[in-house]
Parts: sequence; C-alpha cells; structure tokens
Amino acid sequence: MNIAIACDHAGFPLKETILEAVRTAGYEPLDLGAFNVTPDDYPDYAEKLGRAIQRGEAARGILLCGSGVGANIAANKLKGIYACLCHDTYSAHQGVEHDAMNVLCLGARILGPELAKEIVAAFLAARFTGQDPGQERHARRVAKVRKLEG
Repeated sequence: MNIAIACDHAGFPLKETILEAVRTAGYEPLDLGAFNVTPDDYPDYAEKLGRAIQRGEAARGILLCGSGVGANIAANKLKGIYACLCHDTYSAHQGVEHDAMNVLCLGARILGPELAKEIVAAFLAARFTGQDPGQERHARRVAKVRKLEG
C-alpha cells in the first residue's frame, strides 16, 4: 500500500523522519514534496496529496506544515479526504478506527521526531472498525459525515 507524503517548507524538516517511519511500518511512501525549505503554500501540497488519494495512487496520506492546522483545513476541502490533526498516538489510531480518517496531519514545529514516528506507526497500524460486530455505530456516523459532503 502506498502512503502519500506531502509538506510545505515548514514541514520539510520533519519529512525525512516521516518517510522513514512509513518505510519502517512496511509501506511505500509516495513523496509529493516539498523538496526544500523555499517558502511555498500548504494548500498546494494538501491538494497534491488529496488528489493522489482520490485517484487511488495512495490509500492514505500524511501531510505536514508548521502547526498542522492549515494543512488540515485545506485537505478537508477535498471530497473523500478525512484529515485530522493529531499530536498524540491515541487520536492517530482512534481517528482511523472510529472515523475513517485517511489523512494524518502533523505540525513539524510542534512535534519532535520520536513522537512523530510513534504517531505515524499508530496511524498506519489502525483500521476502520465500523464493520466489526458491535461497532456498527462507527459506520453509521461516518455515513452521516459523508452525506455532509453533498
């Protein structure tokens, strides 16, 4: 499974750590940039990552910017993209398990590399549980969220 990785200039310093964490988890990273710290705009990278998921080039994505907030907002504008800003492992796995999150947003100016690796591992190890016995409420809730997309 391919995992799309994208960042703006502020996320770039953490990107190599994230690429390695994806490889360590047994996945193939799809590096969509940025490729240096030249100032740029996070919505451009959120769109690249979201479109790669929409086209089926990646199953999930990890998006970095300085705080993670702007990238999160931009990514959620794309249909079928369910991005969440997570700075802890619980939110990273629970967002997938209960809410069908498919994009993890991280703040490169907020997290250190070791915590970032743990968060990425939790995100990638998780699976949506909405089809599991006794967990149907998650599928019901996600269906309601998808209806909001129009």
